[in-house]
Amino acid sequence: MKKMIFLALSLLVGVTFVVAGCQVTRGGYESAPYEVVRRDAKFELRDYPALKVVETSMAQAGQEDDGSFRRLFAYITGANEGEQKIAMTTPVLMSGSDSNRSMAFVLPAGLEVAGAPQPIAEAVAVREVPAGRFAVLRFSGGRSVNQEKEVLDRLRAWVKQERLVEASTPVYAYFDPPWTPAFLRRNEVMLRIVTGEGPRPE
Repeated sequence: MKKMIFLALSLLVGVTFVVAGCQVTRGGYESAPYEVVRRDAKFELRDYPALKVVETSMAQAGQEDDGSFRRLFAYITGANEGEQKIAMTTPVLMSGSDSNRSMAFVLPAGLEVAGAPQPIAEAVAVREVPAGRFAVLRFSGGRSVNQEKEVLDRLRAWVKQERLVEASTPVYAYFDPPWTPAFLRRNEVMLRIVTGEGPRPE
């Protein structure tokens, strides 16, 4: 009996350390700012400011090792005109249709004023994502086409229920490194929402 209690306590301590470690790892990076307008269980409406991102194209869904992450990581580690090292942030953003997908890193807020250095690689570009309101659903687990479709269907059902209108293709946001246990990962699917204020976003 004592042995079982000891094993249970050891497991609890181990899980606690893993959870704490993941939170510390994630908390060590600057994250894209936003304001929660409304919360409904796991769904949120958020307002985001304009964000400067560095972006590159991705292969079709299901073809993960296409070099997109490496191209963006090379940019922030010095493969740019100023040979400038730029801090990693969260989340990594993925968006677009199956045949026209992109991956983006959000650039640190300090670069909004100073200006981001231009990429050396032709496949990489710096651009600004317009400010806007997004419907968001948080989920856990590893990346998969099936899961992305499932959570997108859930978010679209909520958007329809709330009588909101989509304004763009979905964006998937991934906050954790690949070694984070799947059940502890923070992932989100986002849909830009028409607000009637300003120009219609891309």
